Amino acid sequence: MARGEQCVASARENRMQAEVARRADFSAIRYAQCWEDADILVEALEPDAGKRCLSICSAGDNTLALLARGPEYVLAIDLNPAQLACLELRVAAYRVLQHDGLLMLVGSRACDRRLELYRACRPGLSREAAAFWDERTRLIEIGIGRTGKFERYFRMFRRIVLPLIHNRRLVEKLLVRKTREQRMAFYAGEWDSWRWRALFRVFFSRCAMGRLGRDPDFFRYVEGSVADRILERTRYALTELDPAENPYVHWILTGRHGDALPFALREENFEAIRDNLDRLEWRVTALEGLEPGKGRFDCFNLSDVFEYMPQERYVRELGRVVGLANKGARLAYWNLLAPRRRPAEMAEELDALTGLSAELFARDRAFFYSAFVVEQVR
Repeated sequence: MARGEQCVASARENRMQAEVARRADFSAIRYAQCWEDADILVEALEPDAGKRCLSICSAGDNTLALLARGPEYVLAIDLNPAQLACLELRVAAYRVLQHDGLLMLVGSRACDRRLELYRACRPGLSREAAAFWDERTRLIEIGIGRTGKFERYFRMFRRIVLPLIHNRRLVEKLLVRKTREQRMAFYAGEWDSWRWRALFRVFFSRCAMGRLGRDPDFFRYVEGSVADRILERTRYALTELDPAENPYVHWILTGRHGDALPFALREENFEAIRDNLDRLEWRVTALEGLEPGKGRFDCFNLSDVFEYMPQERYVRELGRVVGLANKGARLAYWNLLAPRRRPAEMAEELDALTGLSAELFARDRAFFYSAFVVEQVR
């Protein structure tokens, strides 16, 4: 591409990024938790000693999960400063609280002294993050893992829609450990009612999710029925996988994790994450803001960032990621509804690890995604 064409393309990308920022509200917390399964992410990326990791921040949980394996360096990035404030408060909590205190601050455990816990964490915050949270003490009181737009969407489902479908006793029965055969029989015989299917399709439709859970602009490149695809994945999560040990199912249906904690909140990972916090940095930027000459990476947690791009821009951004990568680096990202996989024209640069991707996706407890993609730089 000629230099003039590169400048035009760069200007166009900057306009597109600004358009996304204008259409989607980046002034508030969109996700107060990471709704992507860090267990399969860590297994895919292998962020071990000596590795350098780049991670889309979201609420910070999966970025912190990478630290448990002792990588050399982790850089978290996000366009939304509110998401980085979520990460920064978690970092402070890992430094000064014990494991139980962290769970109470997040909201995984009941607690009536979250402001006290926050005050213990506050000296570890930057001035900007402290100001952000000082203005949102009500959010702290209810648990910082409950405060995002997406979490409020699930709370509406739990409080308004779910009681119209199933009573609390049946929800509790769903979350009891069962064999696969028992789960299949329970789902078919007691859970999968016409009311479940009908109200699910209404609440998790493109229109409802766009208005209440995710910005409508994030569905621009999605084709087909959103609700039907998510309903099928939900059936898989409640039958083929065990909802008794699924933190995402627990939170959606009960508002707590119970004993089914996500990777970064498990006690066995707490000290390892705490010990490696000095290897973590964060920055307000998109992938476009990173320059290859400023350091390369071995592991890329790309969340579902490609979901919000047209195919041609996805190819450009994937090429940009390869330009930031060391040889042998691994990329991991999710498809929610828009299909994104290594294009044929990048086969010389990237290996599609289809076997590993399929194996890990079969265990993905964040069940609403349609694919988990792992690729490796040649």
